[in-house]
Amino acid sequence: MTDKFQNDINNLVEKNNFIGGKKFKLIILFGLLGDFDSFEYAINLKNFIDNDQNKNLDIFAIAIGNNNGKQKFCEFTGFPKENLIVVSDNQIHNNLEVSRGLDIGLGGWINMLLMLSGINSFKTIKEVIRGYTGDRKAKQIYSEFDKIDALKFLKFSGNSFRKVFGDGYLRPFELATFRLNNMNEIIKNWSDYIIHEKYLPQRGASFLLNDKNKVIYKFFSSDVLGYSSNMRDPLEFLSYLIKE
Repeated sequence: MTDKFQNDINNLVEKNNFIGGKKFKLIILFGLLGDFDSFEYAINLKNFIDNDQNKNLDIFAIAIGNNNGKQKFCEFTGFPKENLIVVSDNQIHNNLEVSRGLDIGLGGWINMLLMLSGINSFKTIKEVIRGYTGDRKAKQIYSEFDKIDALKFLKFSGNSFRKVFGDGYLRPFELATFRLNNMNEIIKNWSDYIIHEKYLPQRGASFLLNDKNKVIYKFFSSDVLGYSSNMRDPLEFLSYLIKE
């Protein structure tokens, strides 16, 4: 890790007042607020906080968006509003050399559609398929008591997954349903979540810092639906890095 990179992270912490009072800091760069990865990552982090797994971890995030989008994003995902900063462009991402995604010169929409088809986003197709086929090595998302309202005409309970596929693993169609629910929220509030389509391909990154603000872990996403090095357990890296 270069001195310049560490200095850039130090400047990011200072400029955005990412102080915190715990032993570790997780700083996340989302792409657009309305990116699939932003929603999914934020919900996973919210669950992590709810399960009281962040006793020695402060979590901060920066996303491309506006205040209206931030309000709706935090209401939907449960990510703490006070720990999310929105910016109007991807300058911070560029400074830290986060992938901009595919750019063939035909605009953000075309670039994103190509990435969703696996072009310059090699893990995306595998991840989409996993959403439909399930994964015995990943955790289930819905409990039997959860009410699922993915679309106006698609309402059911988590018990449906239990009855058909059982419990204790990521069941077929479960992750796809979760992502459909997120997509529905994005589409309903498109103008708030997508402030400029040119940023649709912009990927994100994660940086874990110790109490001296030294980066002890970093991950740069290059794929749509690839915000972690292990999508089966996206927050696995925290379980062994933030121990007392």
